[in-house]
Amino acid sequence: MQITRRNFLATGASAVTAAAAAPAFAAWEESTRYPDPRVQILDPSFARYRVVQASVERLYTGARWSEGPVWMADWRCVLWSDIPNNRILRWDEVTGRSSVYRQPSMNSNGHARDRQGRLVSCEHNGRRITRTEYDGKITVLADKFDGKPFNSPNDVIVRSDDSIWFSDPSAANFDPYEGRVEKPELPTNVYRLDPKTGRVTVAASGIRPNGLAFSPDEKILYLADNDMMPRVIKAYDVVDDGTKLANPRVVVSGDGGNIFDGFRVDTFGNFWSGAGPGEDLDGVAIYNPQGKKIGKIALPERCANLCFGGVHRNRLFMAASHSLYSLYVNTQGAV
Repeated sequence: MQITRRNFLATGASAVTAAAAAPAFAAWEESTRYPDPRVQILDPSFARYRVVQASVERLYTGARWSEGPVWMADWRCVLWSDIPNNRILRWDEVTGRSSVYRQPSMNSNGHARDRQGRLVSCEHNGRRITRTEYDGKITVLADKFDGKPFNSPNDVIVRSDDSIWFSDPSAANFDPYEGRVEKPELPTNVYRLDPKTGRVTVAASGIRPNGLAFSPDEKILYLADNDMMPRVIKAYDVVDDGTKLANPRVVVSGDGGNIFDGFRVDTFGNFWSGAGPGEDLDGVAIYNPQGKKIGKIALPERCANLCFGGVHRNRLFMAASHSLYSLYVNTQGAV
């Protein structure tokens, strides 16, 4: 079969096609009541974003630690990482089935698609940023800065100018469970990869970065900084023709011991963030553009990352510990 842009990820990179087992790791019952009590309105302004006739669905369980979901629109599927199991999983919206997309995955974490539809991935074990080509070949985009290997690339996003931005935190200790087995040699930074030259530059430093997202107009880059208590999401102005960041400030402060991991911004500028750990926090926390917590999606597991997808970009996919969940909402993810 001829490899095309539309089918390259489904063919060249999916030599592994064994179905992913889905044992019942945690007690779970679908809500039979509308509105779903798991979708909680903390401020009246959140009511407009809740679909009354939609409930939280568990799509898959059986992972050891779920991270980095990305919506593949032309396939109508979600890819996400099961880091300790060293694999990328795939859930298909048409069939409802899950499968192993890639194994081994170099303990991949965050994923994104570039503007040409190719998969861009952060790899813990490889300590690098890679791209999956249309024929399934893996191209290394960056694995060093100033001659030193990255720590453990975590989250990645692609701007409309094709520049790639990624966070590179580091575990407090060696963490072979998730593929981080080397001693960190670099500070914990956010980097920008220039699409024309391939040059990597430091975009933000002096932080312990995690999740990343752009504002709908791409004039602001938001990043989770877990170097502070309470944890925060910071905003940076994107300046110098989209090459640098300036004017850092806190836009969201977490409550209690909440750790900001991955998050996404919707078309209204709201923040949808994975939340936890702890029964009172586990799930998704939603903040308005002013940083006020307006809603919550309660899950029985800590949610690490999430993404918007579905035909209309109004389906929230949540990678949470052992499982993948979804919920239809009355907003769309910012492109």
